[in-house]
Amino acid sequence: MKAAPLFRLKYELDGGAIVEMVIWDLPRPVPASQHKFKYRLYFGRGGKRIVGYDNERGKGDHRHLRGAEQAYQFVSPEKLVEDFLADVEETRRRR
Repeated sequence: MKAAPLFRLKYELDGGAIVEMVIWDLPRPVPASQHKFKYRLYFGRGGKRIVGYDNERGKGDHRHLRGAEQAYQFVSPEKLVEDFLADVEETRRRR
């Protein structure tokens, strides 16, 4: 089995901010992750990331929030999207 796209969505918010979410189903986990999903979730403006979630090879599951990188406990693709969108909304409220 090859990597298969599971979910992809991209849209623009007010003020030119972009939300993009991409999740792939892999035949085996990315090194340093315990699950078989590869993902990249991005919220930013003008090419600058404001909130991001990903599981980069060798780094494992983590998120970028308020300029800091933090470990992220992956549960499921659905929970990943839910957590990401909650961080996006919280960040937007703070501005």
